[in-house]
Amino acid sequence: MDDTGADFRVLGPVEVLDRRSGTYVVPSGAKQRALLGALVVRAGQVLPADRLIHELWGDRPPAGAANALHAHVARLRRLLEGAGGRERIATRSLGYLLRPGRAGTDAQRFHRLSAEGRAALGADPVRAARLLDGALALWRGPALEGSGQGPLCTAEADRLEELRLTTLETLYDANLRSGRHAEAAAELERLTAGHPTRERLYDLQMLALYRCGRQTEALGVYERARRRLRDGLGVEPGPALRERMEAILHHAPALALAAPATSPLASPVTSPLASPVAAPPDPGPSSVDELGRAIARLGERIEALGREQQALIRRFDLLTGAVPNGSGPPQA
Repeated sequence: MDDTGADFRVLGPVEVLDRRSGTYVVPSGAKQRALLGALVVRAGQVLPADRLIHELWGDRPPAGAANALHAHVARLRRLLEGAGGRERIATRSLGYLLRPGRAGTDAQRFHRLSAEGRAALGADPVRAARLLDGALALWRGPALEGSGQGPLCTAEADRLEELRLTTLETLYDANLRSGRHAEAAAELERLTAGHPTRERLYDLQMLALYRCGRQTEALGVYERARRRLRDGLGVEPGPALRERMEAILHHAPALALAAPATSPLASPVTSPLASPVAAPPDPGPSSVDELGRAIARLGERIEALGREQQALIRRFDLLTGAVPNGSGPPQA
């Protein structure tokens, strides 16, 4: 038996890929899909028959459920024989066991690529984005789609979905570190609408907009997040999101893009709006004193830009009638 010939896939509808022929084995019935999903989730472990019965039929199993389960196992065992070898499902005294051998799962590859992407984030965000994007490309739909509502498959599907969203957030973090602000801002608008209670997505969207020179819109994202969190969960934004709002409000230097990252296999996508303040030309200051003076000048420039922006906003409000004309001229 060649255990390398099969590949179990759960990041979408549960199925088995026969890599030798390139064909897919897909259980035809809901009970067969639920059984395969539960066995893959607990691959290498004995699943008691009563637990599998509960997975397939819930709290109201049919009469003769043990015999019905045995029949489903026999049909699934025959189905798997053509995709990677015989005797994939073993019968034990208390239940059944899926023996994966050297067969892999798409969930395992997803975990590996995600971990590699997170590890590369600080040193090489371009490479990190490539790895994270590859991890997310493995998904074909909701995890364990069509495998029923049993507790085993439901819990695993929820766990995998949370990991998918965390990986997605890390991908956009990597994109922002690589200078892809405008692209990220547009995509994060869609993602925050689809996941209105995930604060990390709002945080990333605010940073993307700010680095595109759209400070007012970035602050508007905070207010939108605040309303959605209050309406959906009954809570206010957490400390991280509040700190991001304060940093944007005061043009904190830490919001600027760091030095461009490079990768031996790909070049980062940069934006002319990568930072609200232009980086100093090379060569930079060559001594501690010179560096201190450069930092001081940069701080003064940031403050001046902030005052100029507030004056422009005030003038805009006066012209559009947002505030009464008698409230005074804009202060520079």
